[in-house]
Amino acid sequence: MTAPLDIEGPAAPPRRNGELVFAEPWEGRAFAMAVSLYEAGAFPWPRFQAALIARIEAWETALAQDEPYHYYRLWLAALEDVLVGLCVVSTDEVSARTYALAQRPLGHDHRHEHHHAH
Repeated sequence: MTAPLDIEGPAAPPRRNGELVFAEPWEGRAFAMAVSLYEAGAFPWPRFQAALIARIEAWETALAQDEPYHYYRLWLAALEDVLVGLCVVSTDEVSARTYALAQRPLGHDHRHEHHHAH
């Protein structure tokens, strides 16, 4: 089951000559994380797509746009929304994992054990 990545409209991933474009390594990891979670059955793709569009629209309507438009930051936020909404993980855990993913240098893609604090 592969993700239907032919997303059209405002939620379409950045492409160059039809190929996906990642400005930084963490963006590719964020993309892969969403796809692999979807393929593992964590959430239905239309739900993620709707969350992504909602995040993009929220960014567009926030008139005080201090942050420049950054597709993959919105992508990660949408992924958090979906996972937390489905109670797959807690917000704090997703945020911590997302942040760690964004900060990780190249070549450190092995998994770390996560300890759950309840």
